[in-house]
Amino acid sequence: MLKGDLTLPRGTKVPDHIAIILDGNRRWARARGLHTLKGHHKGFEAGKSIAKAARELGIHTLTVWGFSTENWDRTDDEISYLMKLFSRFVKDVMKEAHQNQIRFVHLGRKDRLPKALVSEIQKAEEETRHYTKHVLNVALDYGGRDEIMRATKKIIRDGISEDQIDEKLFSSYLDTGDQLYPYVDLFIRPSGEQRTSGLLPWQMTYAEIYWEEDHLPAMTPEHLKRAILDYSRRRRRFGGNDNMFHFRFKPEVVAGFEVNWWRLSKIPKGTKFVDYAMKHLKEQWGLSKNLATDAAKLMIEAISQGEQSKWDKASKRLVKFYKLIRDEVKLAFEPKIAASLEIHLLRKKVDVTTDFSEETESLTRKFVSEVYRISDFQASKAAHLRALAVHERALAERGYGEEHWKKAEEALERYYRALKDRVA
Repeated sequence: MLKGDLTLPRGTKVPDHIAIILDGNRRWARARGLHTLKGHHKGFEAGKSIAKAARELGIHTLTVWGFSTENWDRTDDEISYLMKLFSRFVKDVMKEAHQNQIRFVHLGRKDRLPKALVSEIQKAEEETRHYTKHVLNVALDYGGRDEIMRATKKIIRDGISEDQIDEKLFSSYLDTGDQLYPYVDLFIRPSGEQRTSGLLPWQMTYAEIYWEEDHLPAMTPEHLKRAILDYSRRRRRFGGNDNMFHFRFKPEVVAGFEVNWWRLSKIPKGTKFVDYAMKHLKEQWGLSKNLATDAAKLMIEAISQGEQSKWDKASKRLVKFYKLIRDEVKLAFEPKIAASLEIHLLRKKVDVTTDFSEETESLTRKFVSEVYRISDFQASKAAHLRALAVHERALAERGYGEEHWKKAEEALERYYRALKDRVA
């Protein structure tokens, strides 16, 4: 793990193979009134930092795309500067390759790169060929279609008959053909661009995609950590089924339970609060009656202590609550993080003079992403609806009218429906 605060929570699913396009250098520089070459230099430094962080966070294979087959139309000065940076990059990698057992692999064509750079690349590939702890793929003069065409031509040259060709054989002719993890788990595209641009089209069939708004020069290891956490929340089906059996709740039932819980006075007469909370949690999470009762007691204690501003005690109860939920539902969230986010939401004061709090929505999005194991993007709709429900609750509690309870329940039902659409 990395030193300092840059650590991954227990249970984080770390991808075996991450691919990143080194993008946004020129835009970063122009936005700051700098020469574009300054942007490439800054991006080069950021790329080295991210590569090191990837190894320390447990990533086995990292692919970085620095120069495409279409990039030759740039100015001679820019191309010359980039080639010098790539040469320096290879030399810097080799300083650490033997110590950290990093295998260096070039993806792409070698026939158009400067001879001196090709010589350095071939030397690095040969000296590190036997390493298996980490793989660093550097895509230079690379294009996805070009890779597939080159692989096809090799197959033809080798005289492979039609009946011998299958996916396994074809994969072996690609630039990643002999690697342990040739298929990309997580693809990160910086600079706000939302396309793959042809990077590893065969190997990225089932890659999870993470769009990063910042340009490469502004990226830090913290950006990489956020991308990995976002990836960890996703449930990868690979075209098949998964094992999510707990989320069979009826949105209108759970919403009704929760609004009545908010109102307290609407809990049916003769029903103990813990029994009511048990029914709510049993419906929401698909728990057994005994587990739901245990969970209800923990949740009630946490809320009670929170109302007394005993937030540390409330947090401890919530950690136990979410550990119970996690162990039963089999979602890989971290109970301490879930509890911390819920405490922040419980302490958040809603300003009824605005439509709803953007801060509340942001916190809710993080909470939903963490607990239900979906990406921030997938959680956005549900988070917006829950923030709307919380605002309507605040209006109702402050005496703005009974109709706001109805609006709160409607927003909650839509929230649970949006949630179920994502996780059921």
